[in-house]
Amino acid sequence: MYTVAKAVIALGAFIAPSVAFSGDMTYYAPGLGACGNVNTESDAVVAVSSSQDGNCGRTINISYNGKTASATIVDECPGCPVGSIDVSPVVFEQLESLDAGRVQVTWEYA
Repeated sequence: MYTVAKAVIALGAFIAPSVAFSGDMTYYAPGLGACGNVNTESDAVVAVSSSQDGNCGRTINISYNGKTASATIVDECPGCPVGSIDVSPVVFEQLESLDAGRVQVTWEYA
């Protein structure tokens, strides 16, 4: 029994709980991103803070005003503090009108 308990504890160390971030969401015109791919405004992509940019290709789920959208990390946002994100227009429009320009969101890694 002791060995099983140690194995469960050890396994738990490798399964990180989901961490939610919060910050501003703005939109931008994607192009050649920091991850090396070219994307367009119609791709569901996101740029994250420079300190979080080591997550190329990961998907995040963004929540705002009872709605949720998903986007793939393809770029870094040098001017974004941790938690703030820059998304493609197609992602922004899933949550709010482009006229809003900037909204407060929460997001987490999928």
